Amino acid sequence: MEIGQLKEVVDYGIIGLLGFMGFLVLWFWIERLMRYKNIDINKYQNKRELELELTNHVNIIATCGSNAPYVGLLGTVFGIILTFYSMGQSGGMDAGAIMSSLALALKATAMGLVVAIPAIVFTNHLARRIEVLTTRWEIAHGD
Repeated sequence: MEIGQLKEVVDYGIIGLLGFMGFLVLWFWIERLMRYKNIDINKYQNKRELELELTNHVNIIATCGSNAPYVGLLGTVFGIILTFYSMGQSGGMDAGAIMSSLALALKATAMGLVVAIPAIVFTNHLARRIEVLTTRWEIAHGD
């Protein structure tokens, strides 16, 4: 496998994984919002049952948010390693090729942040909604 093909595998593999993580974050955030909108807190006699229902899938969003920057950084590190390797193999120092390779490598870090920042915001938003619904249950049930 050539260096150019390896760069594409790393680039598309990392960007593809981050895209999938971003899809999961958005999907589960919307799913939770729809569930919270339609939840009947009076149906739950036990607070723990309510908490289980409310926190379902929130961990996926939080996990994606906390790990996306690391996945992006991994793509950047691989991209830089491949850039240095190709520079060593060719023996040349073409500034344009080096800069474009490094820019592609940094794209992975940017994509990681594009996934992580909204995921953390969504997690905090859902945590607040969980807190409000749990408090409403406690008020309704005298706890």
